[in-house]
Amino acid sequence: MRTSRTLGLVMIAPAAVMIVLFFLMPVVLTAVFSFTNMTTATGISGGAFQIAPNTLDALRREMPDVAQQLTEPRYAIDEEGIKSVEGLGLDPGIARELREEHLGEVFQSRRDAERMIKDLQDRPSTRDVKQISEQFNRSAANLRFASKDDLFASLDKFGFKLTAGQKENLAKATYTGWNWTTENFSRIASSPDMAQILLNTLLYVALVLVLFNTTYAMALAIWTHYMPDMPATIFRSVWLLPRITPVVIYVLMWKWLAWDTGFISVLMGKFGFPPKNYLLDSAYHAWFFVVLINGFIGASMGMLVFSSALRGIPKSQFFASEVDGASRWQQIRYIILPQMRWPILFVTCYQTLSLLASFNEILLSTRGGPGKATEVWSLAAYHTALNNYAGNLEYGLGAAMALVLVVIGIILSLAYLRVFNYATLVARPLIED
Repeated sequence: MRTSRTLGLVMIAPAAVMIVLFFLMPVVLTAVFSFTNMTTATGISGGAFQIAPNTLDALRREMPDVAQQLTEPRYAIDEEGIKSVEGLGLDPGIARELREEHLGEVFQSRRDAERMIKDLQDRPSTRDVKQISEQFNRSAANLRFASKDDLFASLDKFGFKLTAGQKENLAKATYTGWNWTTENFSRIASSPDMAQILLNTLLYVALVLVLFNTTYAMALAIWTHYMPDMPATIFRSVWLLPRITPVVIYVLMWKWLAWDTGFISVLMGKFGFPPKNYLLDSAYHAWFFVVLINGFIGASMGMLVFSSALRGIPKSQFFASEVDGASRWQQIRYIILPQMRWPILFVTCYQTLSLLASFNEILLSTRGGPGKATEVWSLAAYHTALNNYAGNLEYGLGAAMALVLVVIGIILSLAYLRVFNYATLVARPLIED
């Protein structure tokens, strides 16, 4: 027994590793990233401290006095500047006196620095004074510091008079890396765009699921159930074409149908209508095609599941009902549908999660347009985190949106289990008691 148990654990270990690496880890990392402000600007590793122009703009609103100080140049007599003075070809005594007498001094203005330079023993000319002073022109703006201590040391070196609290606020504002935050979820909850995208998602899932993935799929399964085997097999094979066709080619066929040079425009042109792009000319037309494009794919899978389940119903039940004079509709109502609760539950749950997470067909057909009329949640998360026109990809916000989608999927799945009375579906049959 122990050997069999060990062998079973060894056999299942590769599958367990795959589940952890390719299912659990992405979910966990998504949850972790959703509580950060990671973007293209911050990167995914630790950042530095930099007083950039956008930082100064923010500081002007929050700490105008500090921002004013940071924009003013300082003239610091340091070794780098003295070496530059030596390279100007001036009297070597100038650089020597600056190093011996004034190294480390910081002047608040150019006038003060030039006044000191004029008082040097070698008395440089006015032209040389301006050249020398320019070698010591220093600014904290656009400098990059590896740590807060380096930033604070530079500010002290340049003579900035900041309190400890001002320094900490400045460090927070100038940090270019990512931080832990819950701001992503606040943005999702308060953004009108997010509310519209959520409504789009619910509408998309409801329309495709109800019209095609369950209802139409069930109709196809029942229809082919009453057909002879050969025509039924051919019919099912035809309906599998949308699913087995590469998605790029499949969507391209729909675009050819709806483009201004496509079949619909050519056909309508025969009746005097001008050509137009029926796929993107209005939100209603865009939704019409989005639902059809995704619906035909989803209906094929539901048809296969329901057809397989129908074949599991004993034929004796149909024969007995026919003897009793039952019509086709009565067979569907009293024999087929009551025994299809399990398949309907599976298809409903699976297709709901699939529709929530999928966006390939929408991306290839409308890209969420016109405007953002067909932008669904998963597509918005993709645009936010991986591909947008602004260039700054917001990894943290995109991960937060994906996490919200996971939560929505879990809630809907639990609701389906309650609606279909999952406890009775898995209960032991009465005949076994």
